[in-house]
Amino acid sequence: MKVKKFKYHLLIAAVVLLAATSCQKVVDLKLDSAATQIVIEGNITNFRATQTVTISQSVPFTNTNTFPPVSGATVTISDDKGNSYKLTESPTVHGTYTIANLAGKSGTTYTLTVVANGKTYTGSSTMPGTVFYQPLSYSNDTFKAGSQLITVNFMDPPNIPNQYHFILYVNSVQVKTIYVSNDQFTDGGSVDINLYQNDFTIAKGDTILVEEQGIDQKMFNYWFSLSQQQDNGSGVGTTPANPPSNLSNGALGYFSAHTEVQQGTIIQ
Repeated sequence: MKVKKFKYHLLIAAVVLLAATSCQKVVDLKLDSAATQIVIEGNITNFRATQTVTISQSVPFTNTNTFPPVSGATVTISDDKGNSYKLTESPTVHGTYTIANLAGKSGTTYTLTVVANGKTYTGSSTMPGTVFYQPLSYSNDTFKAGSQLITVNFMDPPNIPNQYHFILYVNSVQVKTIYVSNDQFTDGGSVDINLYQNDFTIAKGDTILVEEQGIDQKMFNYWFSLSQQQDNGSGVGTTPANPPSNLSNGALGYFSAHTEVQQGTIIQ
């Protein structure tokens, strides 16, 4: 079962410092709009399916959070074995480029090349090995009364660095929390990842889906940076900033070659 992913929008942040005064006056803020940048979000997975790259344009912070699509780009994915695949723009969803019936392979390095608006952008990612997961489990969430806590269970492959990204869906709606981890302290061991979240109360009858991704180090850095900027209701989120992209020429976003396993359960 494939579920449309929630798109992680990138934030172009401006920090404004206001000095506190004892008298009232009108403050005229001179807020300069940041220059627009291209935003690329590309994925290739080990599923034989349609692989997708979306291209849009960032907007000034004073505008609405609508990212204009970039049409007419030339988009290719190549690998270190000498193969190259051209993606085609959707005639109905502008800025979305796809190629059907393509599966990535573990250990292969893939390079995305985008030519748009007279500039060339590239990004590379190496697909890790597949990790085999045990069935999802759940228990009472001690931090969220009346809700269930979903746990991902697996054995980490020994003697190689592994990075993980998890996406949680409750009744086909994606939880906003970003879950990312590595095996720095769990190499070769049994791992249980608790997916704490504040979006939903998970109760009997709810349908749960977890997309479990094996990612490379650059993608770990990207998702970890975004996860650190989350507040999650704790009030400890960091100042928003652009996460470290693996794309060239100043592009925002990412290109990820990752393995993917999907697991589901119904809360009993």
